[in-house]
Amino acid sequence: MQRLEFGWYLPSNGDTTCYADPGCAVPPSMELFDRIISAAEAAGFEYFLIPVTSVCWEAWITSAMVVARSKSIRALVAAKPGYITPVMMAKMITTFDQLSGGRVAVNLIAGQHEAEMRADGILTPKEDRYAQMEEDVRVMKALWSAEGPIDFEGRFTTFKGAQVHPRPTRPGGPRFYLGGGSREAWEVSARHSDVHLFWGDTPERIAANMAEIRTMAAVHGRRDHLQFGMRLQIMCRETEEEAWEDAREMLRGSTPEHTQRLQERIAGSAANLRVQELATTHGELIRPNLWTGLTKVRAGAGIMVVGNPQQCAATLQEFIDIGCTSFCLSGYLHDAEATRFAHWVRPLLVERNPGRLLAA
Repeated sequence: MQRLEFGWYLPSNGDTTCYADPGCAVPPSMELFDRIISAAEAAGFEYFLIPVTSVCWEAWITSAMVVARSKSIRALVAAKPGYITPVMMAKMITTFDQLSGGRVAVNLIAGQHEAEMRADGILTPKEDRYAQMEEDVRVMKALWSAEGPIDFEGRFTTFKGAQVHPRPTRPGGPRFYLGGGSREAWEVSARHSDVHLFWGDTPERIAANMAEIRTMAAVHGRRDHLQFGMRLQIMCRETEEEAWEDAREMLRGSTPEHTQRLQERIAGSAANLRVQELATTHGELIRPNLWTGLTKVRAGAGIMVVGNPQQCAATLQEFIDIGCTSFCLSGYLHDAEATRFAHWVRPLLVERNPGRLLAA
C-alpha cells in the first residue's frame, strides 16, 4: 500500500473567520506565517501549498523565507508558464532545492483568472498555456538530467548551450503536482506529474476521473507512476453542531452579487466550473459532511469537510479508499485548524490506515 501524505495551506493574503467581514481578517505577516507553519509542522503536515493570485504575497520569496525559518516542511510553489523562462525556472527550483535540503516541490498552474493573467501581462490563451506548461516541464526535466549543455527548439522556447547549476537533490528533480479539471490539465499530469490533485467532488466522480487519467498516463508509460489526491477545506470541531456554526459563520454578510462576481471571474476554469456545478446540482451538501457553501465566497478549492472528528475522518477515508494518497488541506484559522486536525482527525486516520502515515 502506498503511504499517505498530508499538506497544509499557507494563506499569503491573510487569514479570516468570515470572508465578508473585514473585522475578522488577519493580515499577512511573517508572524502569521511562522504561526501557521509551526502548527503545520507540529501536526505532521509534510508540505505547505502557497497561493499565487494577485492579492497574495509573491510565492517564491515568501516560501524561501518560510522554509529558512522552519524545520522540515516542504514548500509546494507554483511554476506558471510565461512568467519566467524555463531555463531560469529550472535554476531557481534547483537552487531552492539544494539550499533547503530538498524541501521544495513544484505546483503546475495555468492560471484560473483570465483578468489576472492579463493584468500580469500574460495574453496567451489558456489552452496554449497548458501547451507551454508541458513544454516548460520537458525543458526543466531535460536540463536537470543532462550531463552537459543542451540545445532546444520548441514552440515557446528556443535556446542553445543551456545548462543548470546546481543539480537537483534527487534524480529527475523535485516532484511535480498539478490540480486541474480540463483535458489539457489531465494530459500534462499524464505526461509529467507525480501527483494530480482534484478539488472536492463525489468519490464516484473522482474514481472515474482517476481511471481516465491513468489510461492517459499509460500511453506515456506512466500508469503506475502517477498518484492522486484531494485539495479540500476542513472545519473540524468537537461536535457537529459547532462545526456547522463556524462553517456558516464564514458566509455571514455575503451577498448573491458577491457570488455572481466571483463566478464571472472564474468562468474560464474547468475545475472552478465543476465546483460551481456541484453547488447547483447538489445544493449545500455533496455528502452529509462535504459542503459546497464556501464556493459562494471563495474561488478555487472551496469544497469543505465539516463535522466532528469521526465524521471528518470518515469523509477523508472515502477518498483514501478509492486510491487517493495525497491530501492538501486548509481550514480557519489556519494555525488553530492544523492543531485540531492533529489532535482529533489524524489519530483516527492513523488507526484506520496502519503504517501509511509518517509519525507526526
